[in-house]
Amino acid sequence: MKVLMLGWEFPPHISGGLGTACYGLTRGLEHHGVDVTFVMPRAHGDEDTRYVDLVGCADLRVPWVAHERTVGSSASSSGDPREFEAVCERADGTALGVDGRAADAIVRSLEILTVDSMLSPYLGEAEYARRYAARMEHESREGVRSTAATQLTTLWRALINIEGLQETGEQLDRIVRGESTLEFSGRYGPDLMTEVARYALAVAEIARTREFDVVHAHDWMTYAAGMIASAVSSKPLVVHMHASEFDRSGENVNPRIHELEKLGLFGSDLVVCVSHYTASIMRDRYGVDPRKLRVVHNAVTHREQQNAIHWRKAIDEPIVLFLGRVTFQKGPDYFLEAAARVVAIEPKVKFVMAGSGDMLPSMVERAARLGLARNLHFTGFLRGSDVERMYAMADIYVMPSVSEPFGISPLEAMALDVPVIVSRQSGVSEILRNALKVDFWDVDDLANKILGLLKYRALQEQLRDDGREEVRAIRWDYPAGLVRDVYEEVVA
Repeated sequence: MKVLMLGWEFPPHISGGLGTACYGLTRGLEHHGVDVTFVMPRAHGDEDTRYVDLVGCADLRVPWVAHERTVGSSASSSGDPREFEAVCERADGTALGVDGRAADAIVRSLEILTVDSMLSPYLGEAEYARRYAARMEHESREGVRSTAATQLTTLWRALINIEGLQETGEQLDRIVRGESTLEFSGRYGPDLMTEVARYALAVAEIARTREFDVVHAHDWMTYAAGMIASAVSSKPLVVHMHASEFDRSGENVNPRIHELEKLGLFGSDLVVCVSHYTASIMRDRYGVDPRKLRVVHNAVTHREQQNAIHWRKAIDEPIVLFLGRVTFQKGPDYFLEAAARVVAIEPKVKFVMAGSGDMLPSMVERAARLGLARNLHFTGFLRGSDVERMYAMADIYVMPSVSEPFGISPLEAMALDVPVIVSRQSGVSEILRNALKVDFWDVDDLANKILGLLKYRALQEQLRDDGREEVRAIRWDYPAGLVRDVYEEVVA
């Protein structure tokens, strides 16, 4: 079995749990004999490629759109090069949501991408407003007219209509001739939508030139590319939902991201959800047919040096840790409210908020208003061994997420002997037995559970010891086997 897997990040260059999950899954699939080609916007060269063929789009030349406008026969073709336009012309434009390769679905996804945007998947309302004001001021002062929309429209025409190439600029002409490459930062920056469209163009070329059995797309940034790869290759599409726009933004969803999610969900053959909680959102919020949904829980990667990770604290006071994106979805404000209640009873307890995000400035201000200046420490974003050291220093790990499709971080903490408290509104709570669970909004209950763990050492030791044994059994080999079963189901 050969899989063309599409993702936006891969360790060590990650912004959250998505890259970690992709790495663990590819490692598990290798155990089951599945060959994975993993395509990401930009490869840095220091990724662990023992279990995967990693392809970075920034190094790819895409001359295929300049090929002769002839194609083989449709789905039964023997693999001759085919123009994407011809694939779209053969597709049934009325079949959206049925066969997953309808031309109108692909066109709609690319139309969404042609609009200039400052959005990122973790960008909150306040940060968006700040960026928007800065952009408008810059354009007014410099007389700069953004060309992103024009560039994306050109890319769209290159994918859909070969005549559109006559209107391209010098740079795109060089790309089309194979003399230059597309540019990617690989980050969740203000030009994210631009990179999503470029990524779709690059993936189309990869799909045309490589052999594989299934396309597997992770999260909304890759869904348009997944649909195009499926159309170009006539191979089935599996999409993986790690976090929906409702998880990230609550009721204030971004309509463009939401639309791209729906296109991927309805244009796929099957949808892999990281929890039953996520599957319920797919049914209730997106209207996905339950027969298309397959639940596969995440796992944790067990490092060979895990037993050697020990980090001595520089202070004697107990440490309660929040580690994750400081965004609405992760519930950092509830963590602070609980911290204030704990400190009122146990003033020596230290709280650490490790991570970055659009809510970080407001959390610093809120901590000051709550009188937590002496008890709360902000580390900023941590990566690599610093994450493991932070876990190892903590006495308790708290994940108070408002809406968490899964949540790998509690498993990472348990693997390093840290007792955990998790939100019941998380997918990981479905599989954990040796963790304390709270409703994210119940800060009194959260504070009481923190105090209980600090006071009763026996309870802390039991959660630590039993949790260590529990997490040892949560390995990627098992969920990877379930994903392999999904592949076999769609190719049957």
